[in-house]
Amino acid sequence: MILGYNTNGFAHHRLDDAVEIIAELGYGGVALTLDVHHLDPYAPDVTRRMTGSGRRLHELGLRCVVETGARFLLDPRRKHQPTLLSDEPADRERRLTFLEDCVAYSGRGDLESYCVSFWSGAPTGDARPAELMARLAEGCKRLADFAAANEVRLAFEPEPGMFIDTLDKFAELHAKVNHPAFGLTADVGHLVCNGELPVSKHLVAWKDVLWNVHIEDMRAGVHDHLMFGEGEVDFADVFAGLRAAGYAGVVSVELSRHSHDAVNTARKAKAFLDPFLASGGRQPPVAPETGG
Repeated sequence: MILGYNTNGFAHHRLDDAVEIIAELGYGGVALTLDVHHLDPYAPDVTRRMTGSGRRLHELGLRCVVETGARFLLDPRRKHQPTLLSDEPADRERRLTFLEDCVAYSGRGDLESYCVSFWSGAPTGDARPAELMARLAEGCKRLADFAAANEVRLAFEPEPGMFIDTLDKFAELHAKVNHPAFGLTADVGHLVCNGELPVSKHLVAWKDVLWNVHIEDMRAGVHDHLMFGEGEVDFADVFAGLRAAGYAGVVSVELSRHSHDAVNTARKAKAFLDPFLASGGRQPPVAPETGG
């Protein structure tokens, strides 16, 4: 597996500077969140910038995952809206078009991303859960067909506070979509937040479609991405599960609220996680105390 860093944790850096720093710190991957300051897909020169960024990632040896969780890219007044759940068909189409653009930039030699990660969003109207699930499944099927045509995988992320928030709900959606291009993004902090423990059990259970992983610390019942060591995640269990699942993709640190101290945060995160990677998922050994 490859340790990566999400560019949403470098929100105050130019993208070129962010990926260079991520590579300098020894990360092997990048979760690239397309956003207003980082490869805005609606910028006039977007095609040239996508190609240039893909070339730079290749030069730096960074494997790429495209993330689509920009907060205000589609609507400057409403966070994470519109979505595939929206009441208005035109709003659902707007989200779908954005996701298709992300797939296209991933699969046609620009970014050369191996997967695109996305989520359901939260409903804003009065539609019943069955109707929301039908809307979401339809959008995911259409997107999966488009992704397959572009030789890109989709990795869907259950997110606390959104319509699809747990793995049980993802299982229902996964069965309805039933498409070979449609898989899972597992955020280990979200699993702890939701009480879906042990994390390793779920990683192994979904190993056949586990195509993307996010990592951070978190506490049960509180959706707050914390610095490593500040929460309740059992990282030895997490990495043991990833090994048992045979996971060979990117494990991306996701600490967007730490952008004000991005470089130090990324450095500390890697120092914390490297021993778990090196130890094959086991608890890293504690150095013996030396007497004076």
